[in-house]
Amino acid sequence: MSHNRIRVLIVDDHPVMRDGLRAAIEREVDMEVVAEASDGAQAVASFRSLLPDVTLLDLQMPVMDGLQALTVIRREHPTAAIVVLTTYPGDARITKALATGAMSYLLKTAGRESIIKATRQAMQGKHTVSDEVASDIASHTGSETLTLRELNVLRLVAAGSSNRDIARELQLSEETIKARMKSILAKLQANDRTHAVTIAVRRGFIDP
Repeated sequence: MSHNRIRVLIVDDHPVMRDGLRAAIEREVDMEVVAEASDGAQAVASFRSLLPDVTLLDLQMPVMDGLQALTVIRREHPTAAIVVLTTYPGDARITKALATGAMSYLLKTAGRESIIKATRQAMQGKHTVSDEVASDIASHTGSETLTLRELNVLRLVAAGSSNRDIARELQLSEETIKARMKSILAKLQANDRTHAVTIAVRRGFIDP
């Protein structure tokens, strides 16, 4: 009676994680794993060919990351049920994934029972957000977001570039870069450049 089962696509670049999810799902009589993918590009291809009921999707992956894959899949299939499973919390990352169309957002530290429950709920059109994730969102409600221009500066800071190097890279004056850094520090309530990068990674404004 496989046609009555929830058909699941597992997407994660770590084989051990995929194996664990497969083992948990295959213990359930109402679920089956129809495919696995190790990067976002494979995820999109597998989704297109198999049209799974639910996709369990990691965010940090090579070739094409999970958010890019989520964007493509939801654009082509607006009703796709996608559950994000990630190591990384952070209100900006969470908000972006949910806004892009993720049905649910869970940390990989969630128990297998929670993941199975979220999979069933996604099939029913219900949303699930881990308690830690909900807490992270709530703690930053009302916080200012960084603009695209500020993110561009902060990514270069994270790469070790000086204000002079950033100004040259972005073809702006060094004074403009200093002004944007001042705004970034204020918005993130950071003490210095290094602190700003640390906060931005934790909150999901930039990737680790």
